[in-house]
Amino acid sequence: MKLLLASAGISNPSIRDALLDLLGKPIAEATALYIPTAAYGHPYAGPKAVWNSIAGPHSGLQCGLGWKSLGVLELTALPSIDRKYWVPLVQETDVLLVGGGDATYLCYWLRQSGLADLLSSLSNTVWVGQSGGSMVMTPRIGKYFMEWTPPDGSDETLGLVDFTIFPHLDHPDMPGNTLADAERWAAGMPRPAYAIDDETAIRVVDGNIEVVSEGHWKLFSP
Repeated sequence: MKLLLASAGISNPSIRDALLDLLGKPIAEATALYIPTAAYGHPYAGPKAVWNSIAGPHSGLQCGLGWKSLGVLELTALPSIDRKYWVPLVQETDVLLVGGGDATYLCYWLRQSGLADLLSSLSNTVWVGQSGGSMVMTPRIGKYFMEWTPPDGSDETLGLVDFTIFPHLDHPDMPGNTLADAERWAAGMPRPAYAIDDETAIRVVDGNIEVVSEGHWKLFSP
């Protein structure tokens, strides 16, 4: 997969240009599926946040970019649906837009739904993450970011990249997301850790990592 791991989504022209480069075609010619599942695992997100992302004031960060087509893929429903109805749809889609929320809850349902098993085969698909939708690609998120506890109690996530992410750096509505907080969190991470603000994203293609930013960010060594 091609990854664009953002804090807030497609929040500025630089991140949008990175998305276009990954797509290799205009947004108006690309198909997308939005995965809202992470929001249901976070007490400050939920159904209202999902609506805001799809059709409300935050839609311009992912869903409202002008896609050729847009569908909603709810992971909690997939175990009850025959795979023939959703697997081909995923395989044919250009972009998976993965909304924010709790990354461990999202990881749990990526595995339970079977979508996690498909990811390695989606070589041309672009994964556009937002907050928890980006963090789920890392090996761990740290207890600091866990609002939902999986059955095994672990903070482990998919581990498709070899670094960790602290999103929403210095966000005015998140007093616990200062650079000092990020540094304390990073001290418990055994891998490189990126603290990124809402104007920053991390692009990953074939293991090559590039930070795309019109804001500020910091890389902490393990």
